[in-house]
This record gives sequence, structure tokens and C-alpha cells, in this order.
Amino acid sequence: MILVVDVGNTNVVAGISDNGNWAAHWRISTDCKKTVDEYTAMFYQLLSMDRIAPEGVEKIVLSSVVPDLTGVFIDMINRVFGKDPLVVTNQVNTGLADQQLPPELGSDLLANTVAAYHRFKRDAMIIDFGTALTFITVSHDGFILGVALAPGIITAVNSLSSNTAQLPKVALREPPSVLGMDTVTAIQSGVLYGYAGLVTGIIVRTESAVGRPLFIIATGGMASVAKGVIGRIDHVDPWHTLEGLRIIADLN
Repeated sequence: MILVVDVGNTNVVAGISDNGNWAAHWRISTDCKKTVDEYTAMFYQLLSMDRIAPEGVEKIVLSSVVPDLTGVFIDMINRVFGKDPLVVTNQVNTGLADQQLPPELGSDLLANTVAAYHRFKRDAMIIDFGTALTFITVSHDGFILGVALAPGIITAVNSLSSNTAQLPKVALREPPSVLGMDTVTAIQSGVLYGYAGLVTGIIVRTESAVGRPLFIIATGGMASVAKGVIGRIDHVDPWHTLEGLRIIADLN
């Protein structure tokens, strides 16, 4: 079995792959205040819940975009599984085309690209609806063509409610109409349809820049909601990043 762990700014997402099939998925809140002991106890509980023995895990891949937690998770993995993880950097074997990658390219973006290239072999854009809204474009022959970044949908909503006196946090789901008739539907309309315009605009401009249509993949916590208001999304997979990490495990 292979354990893959993706430490993001909002959530830690992890999964157990058994012969190419997902035996378990977990999503927990990221908390930089938690200690190695606390994350160790949490992972023992997750493994027990799905009846997975730690000694059955043969390989572990760790992606982290939270520097304060990278060492914490390396120590936790050593304690629980008795082995060092492969920490994803630009130096790991990805199977992508040979090109000079910028050192600041996030390991989550790299994993998203690896999954898209190996699974679809098409000119593709991967949109990750996480704390940040990220767009990364890869060619059918494995070249990373570029990235665009924007604040994530939840980040925007939290900012709106925390910086205004009378606007509450709302559940993000598609409203009955673009014409909101109360505070909640007005926020839902502005945020969801506004982001739909942003995403569609980035897709159109990117296709114009590369000169060909793109296969659009959506992942992240808000991907399913986004697909309902963005007609250009071809494939939704909330575990796309984990698939990329699993492929990296196989390649290394």
C-alpha cells in the first residue's frame, strides 16, 4: 500500500492506495499549532477507523505547501510508519518533459500536473479550487506551459464577512437566480457567478495564448460546486492531487 499526504493551507488531504485503488481518503483541517504528538494520534485514529495496519504501508509520499508543518509531518510519518517519506520537490521523477521548472512551483501544482499528463495525455488545464484558486496548463507532451493564481472562493467569502460589519458567512451553493433577493443569495450570486466569469476568462485567454483548446480538470474542495456554474469544466475529481502523488510514488 502507498500513503500519500497533501498538506495544504486549509486542509490536509491523505489517501491510501492499494494496487492502484483507493482504500481510504481523509480530509482534516490544517492546524499549524498542532504538535507531532497530536497529528500522530490523529493518524492512528484514521488508520484504525478504516482498519488499515501501519506496517502494511510500503511507501509514503508527502507534499506540503506549509513549511511550518513539513517537518511535523515527516516526524509523524516516522513515528507511525517507521520510514521516511518521499518529499515532493522539483527534483523528483515526474515523467513530464525535461524542462527547467521554477523553484517556487508548489508541490501541489506539480502533483496536479503529473496526474493530468499521465491520466489524459491531452493539452490540459488543472484548476484547483482551494485556499488559492490555481490554474496550471500542461501540453499533451508533458511541458508545463504556465500558471495563474487568484484568491480562492472560500478565501474571498471569509474576507468579505470579516471586513464588513453586516455581511455574514454563507454556504456557497448556486442561488436560484443571479438576482439575489436577500443578503445570502446576493453573496452567493456575486461570488459564484463572479468566479465563474473569472475562471472562464482565464480559460479563454489561456487557450488564445497557446493556440489550441484545452481539456479542463477541476479539483479541490469547491470543484463540484464550481462545475455547476462554469460550463467549461470537462472533468471533476476531488482527489486529483492525490492521484498525482500516487503516480509520483510509482515513478520514484
